[in-house]
Amino acid sequence: MSATRTPSKALTSLDARVESVTGWSIDALWETGVHAEEGLADVVAAHRALADAERGVTFYRTLLHRLSNGEFEVEDALFQRIDRTVAQLQDAAAQRDERAAELLRTLRPFEARNRPHLTPTGADLLQADYAALVAIAPGGAVLREHLLTHRMSVTTPSGNRVTWSAFQRLETQGLVNRDITRPLHTGQPITLTDAGRACLTRTRQSPPAVQTVPTTAPAAAQTAQPCRR
Repeated sequence: MSATRTPSKALTSLDARVESVTGWSIDALWETGVHAEEGLADVVAAHRALADAERGVTFYRTLLHRLSNGEFEVEDALFQRIDRTVAQLQDAAAQRDERAAELLRTLRPFEARNRPHLTPTGADLLQADYAALVAIAPGGAVLREHLLTHRMSVTTPSGNRVTWSAFQRLETQGLVNRDITRPLHTGQPITLTDAGRACLTRTRQSPPAVQTVPTTAPAAAQTAQPCRR
């Protein structure tokens, strides 16, 4: 009698967010989380669907790489296969984006419940995360996924780049929001949430620490130095 095996899981761009919001690892969520808490069954189903869609993207991306790596003779038939595979890859990416949007919708009740405990002040953020929040604040940013390499990039209108890991942490904490109605390969606009703007405002309004100069210090040491920015 063969044992039942859990389907293999594809790495998705939302795994870290799912684990942070639900408090479950992906493995545990698939195996037992579905029975543990109301609402988790929907999260598991949505994550399974996203993992399946990710496998579809990986399949066509790998096929496209094989077609273009010099294995086949360059002729009209090859061009037709490449065109067909690119179209299939675009369809797979669009389906993957739809599944990601559905997963995010299932996470919203958990995020709303946890948000009071997750929203930090500026002083609580990592320096890199606070810098990313400041960079996004003026004009937003855009999250894109490279269709072939599957790499995520976040850029602002001024050309500043935000690391994918920093963006994920800001999104998990409810400080930024992206338009999930648009496909990743064309770009999803990113803006600060009310919590993100409040985080920056609280930091700017915090009074600077007062430093006292010992009276016994030499006069040269007491001379005020210009603030470097």
